[in-house]
Amino acid sequence: MDKSTKEERSSFRLLLEIFIVSTRLGFTSFGGPIAHLGYFHNEYIRRRKWMDEKSYADLVALCQFLPGPASSQVGIGIGVMRAGVLGGIVSFLGFTFPSVLALIIFALIVQGFDVSNAGWIHGLKIVAVAVVAHAILGMAKNLTPDLSRKAIALLALVVTLLWQTSYTQVGMILLAALVGFLLYRKQQDESDGSVHFPVTRRFATICLVLFFGLLILLPILREFTASNWIALFDSFYRSGSLVFGGGHVVLPLLEREFVPTGWLSEEAFLAGYGAAQAVPGPLFTFAAYLGAVMNGWTGGILATIAIFLPAFLLILGTLPFWDSLRRNPKVKGALMGVNAAVVGILISAFYQPIWTSSILAPIDFAFAAILFSMLVYWKLPPWIIVVTGAIGGTLMTFF
Repeated sequence: MDKSTKEERSSFRLLLEIFIVSTRLGFTSFGGPIAHLGYFHNEYIRRRKWMDEKSYADLVALCQFLPGPASSQVGIGIGVMRAGVLGGIVSFLGFTFPSVLALIIFALIVQGFDVSNAGWIHGLKIVAVAVVAHAILGMAKNLTPDLSRKAIALLALVVTLLWQTSYTQVGMILLAALVGFLLYRKQQDESDGSVHFPVTRRFATICLVLFFGLLILLPILREFTASNWIALFDSFYRSGSLVFGGGHVVLPLLEREFVPTGWLSEEAFLAGYGAAQAVPGPLFTFAAYLGAVMNGWTGGILATIAIFLPAFLLILGTLPFWDSLRRNPKVKGALMGVNAAVVGILISAFYQPIWTSSILAPIDFAFAAILFSMLVYWKLPPWIIVVTGAIGGTLMTFF
């Protein structure tokens, strides 16, 4: 057996190992992005020692810095470090496949029924109230610790609530970056160490050019072609490109892309959001449900590719430059402002559409308080909250 054949077999075994491990994580990783990072640390760092603690911490720091699904980007980065770009793709497929499959099947089942008045759907809406309220509290505590950042969050809340467009959100993020730069540009970064990444700066630059090129060209193609498929891809790609702060923040972006335009009803949207809480893996796979509702299983796959593509391009395009960026206090200051604005955007989305479409009577508020307590104080797994919400919503129709 020649040397090249041995290398090919070794590469195949390595990719197969990555796929098996990441798929097992995809089936078992409940609890949201912070929990996912804990699962990754236990499996990849403690058990398998695929990288050292410092490299993992640096990778997590980068993915928190970038827009997009942080836990998915960490998984992609680990796969790339282990087996190159192909390893990143395999790691991503394994981690996201279980929830994508489950949500596409759920979407196809829901399509055949009138879900607008179903009690269990209303229960899932109330689950969304509890889950997003929990996310808001955690993010506000970490991202708005001082009065200046609380003021940025308040401004973002007021502006995005009164002018509900995707451009408003992007504008607020840019404004918050500017304010953060001005207020916190002297912030010192005491981190050290470096990350070794098997991607050249030239390839990274190509990825970044492609990221921004698609962000600019897709809306133009959408206008000139009037193609539903390009419009779908553009909406999901743009949403995946502009999400700072985790999967919950993608909710207002997607809701304002598809519900006001009539592509799907608010009931179907929130039903899928509730279902997304019940499956393991990244919350961004909610896109698979939305795409499947609008255009069948092919729409679900296209939506998944579109919303995760920015995450791929950004992680491949920025990690080779990360060491210099992470030590730049001006960049860090801008990020602090952006994170504060994200809190305000999330509170805005919490009120409209989540609260206004879910809490319609005192019994709804009481049930939301019970679900919130189960999640936050009793620390029950999210899938139990979802099942309880669906059952409780059904029982409430008898009152």
